[in-house]
Amino acid sequence: MNGHRMFELAQALAVTKSRRDVPAAMELCHPDMVLEAPALGTTARGTAANEKALTRFFATFPDYDVTLQGHADNGVTLICWGAARMTMTGDRFGVVPTGRRAELPVFIQFAFEDGLIARERFFFDLSALCAQSGVSTDAVRRKVFGATGLPASPGQEGR
Repeated sequence: MNGHRMFELAQALAVTKSRRDVPAAMELCHPDMVLEAPALGTTARGTAANEKALTRFFATFPDYDVTLQGHADNGVTLICWGAARMTMTGDRFGVVPTGRRAELPVFIQFAFEDGLIARERFFFDLSALCAQSGVSTDAVRRKVFGATGLPASPGQEGR
């Protein structure tokens, strides 16, 4: 797949996610799609798990909006960078949200299979999200990663 087509798919996914349109997002994804958010310690594999992960994410961040500002590819992998804006709600992270909206730099690594997105690794700084949201990074890390506040060992699923 050429770089132009890879970016078209990534941009379409960004638009559907910014609309919080899970069914439309799934149409762009391979049935064996792997979605990783290392900052949150999560990995979802397959359509059902991805639908659940996105639904949960959008429940926590109901005004999520992402803008892709640039990209590069090597013919196999696409890297995009940009900004995500979101407001934390609910009690998923074990803290009381303040209603403050965060704007974070993000970068996203994509892989493709059969003309669809097969892998998305979504990177952002959890500490920056917590600071801008007015919540304790330590408390969120403990909730997300357990007593140590550190990510699980490779191969272990996050919460």
